[in-house]
Amino acid sequence: MTLATIILAAGKGTRMKSALPKVLHSIAGKSMVGHVVEAAESLAPDSITIVYGHGGEHVRAAFAEKKSEPKLNWALQEKQLGTGHAVAQAMPFVNEDVVLILYGDVPLIQPSTLRDFIAQADEGTIALMTLNMDNPSGYGRIIRGADGRVQRIVEQKDANDAELAVTEINTGILACPRAFLAKVLPDLKSNNAQGEYYLTDVIGMAVRAGLAISTMQPQQPWEVDGVNDRVQLARLERIYQAVQAENLMRAGVTVVDPARLDVRGQVSCGTDIVLDINTVLEGAVSLGDRVSIGPNCVIRNSSIGADAVIEANSVIDGAVIGAHCHVGPFARLRPGTKLEEHARIGNFVETKNTRFGSGAKANHLSYLGDADIGANSNIGAGTITCNYDGVNKSKTVIGNDAFIGSNASLVAPLSIGDGATVAAGSVITGDVPDKSLAVARGKQRNISGWQRPKKKD
Repeated sequence: MTLATIILAAGKGTRMKSALPKVLHSIAGKSMVGHVVEAAESLAPDSITIVYGHGGEHVRAAFAEKKSEPKLNWALQEKQLGTGHAVAQAMPFVNEDVVLILYGDVPLIQPSTLRDFIAQADEGTIALMTLNMDNPSGYGRIIRGADGRVQRIVEQKDANDAELAVTEINTGILACPRAFLAKVLPDLKSNNAQGEYYLTDVIGMAVRAGLAISTMQPQQPWEVDGVNDRVQLARLERIYQAVQAENLMRAGVTVVDPARLDVRGQVSCGTDIVLDINTVLEGAVSLGDRVSIGPNCVIRNSSIGADAVIEANSVIDGAVIGAHCHVGPFARLRPGTKLEEHARIGNFVETKNTRFGSGAKANHLSYLGDADIGANSNIGAGTITCNYDGVNKSKTVIGNDAFIGSNASLVAPLSIGDGATVAAGSVITGDVPDKSLAVARGKQRNISGWQRPKKKD
């Protein structure tokens, strides 16, 4: 059986009160429709079609660099005339046996739920996802016959008092035979309270045509929650984060406060890791055994080796940190930073495109960019690599066991040898041989009887 997925993402989202299309508002750093596309891709469908409309150029642009299989198809719904009309715009792109309908503003639907769901649909059966709610107000109701079988769906605005009392609602998620859907979509009518072409009318038409209707409920109710405003968006954000925190804790991670953790990507982790409050994990993050992350840290697209410690208020971005390293507090490691085991980066140190050899350290107040620092070398406070001349970047190479005194400026391109020493306050513009002392500073003069300037009246 071949599978097509249609994602409805054409709505304006007026209640978001935003110039950004609703489906591009993010949860965990990814657009809502991006979450839905990922869930669809997990099913390995033969095609995915996104129906776009309001702000469509922005929606399409969000996926411009996406190189996934299958390639995304785009169907324009110029006028939003209802869900049935939206699906009809996508049908020219659909040739598969079964069509799965998803929604760009229902971002937390889980792949495992969808796999079970589509297994119920075939050429003679429609799968319909429903949910029992204590307060079903606002949702279409599932109307069943005396035998318990689904007969039709009635929207809230079209329901009578008996139908409004029904607590089983339609989530909108549907898996339907393509041949039947293509046949009945042109017959949909808009003679209802909203003047729209309802996709839900397909259910009644299917019953009359003799198709079976199989219903299923999601594993968790929040999987089918939609977003219409920023309040609902924030609520789903916290649900998503609670699930991520629980998954990490079950994998052997101590999360000091699950309500103050944000995961915005994919995290692989060892055991006995500690994540203190307000930790943010973005992109692809790998944490080794016994890693400790202090409060208020951001770890982005980085790998941290076993037994490493990241102190409070540090930002790690695009870095590889070896085992037993110590970073922070208040450190910033930018892309291209690599720390080999037992290296140390202290407070208010910034690095970029720099390698620290085993045991090398810069304990405070330094900028080290485009540098290669050998094993066991010490970088004093206030040291900077002058790597940029306004046009080009140049590299500083520091050998093993070197000692760079405080407040040194290393003007690249530059090479400092093994065991070399740079005197504090020096501006080094030439290479320093192995085991040499480099001093480059003005000679001190003491002027006796010096009178300080006085403030003018």
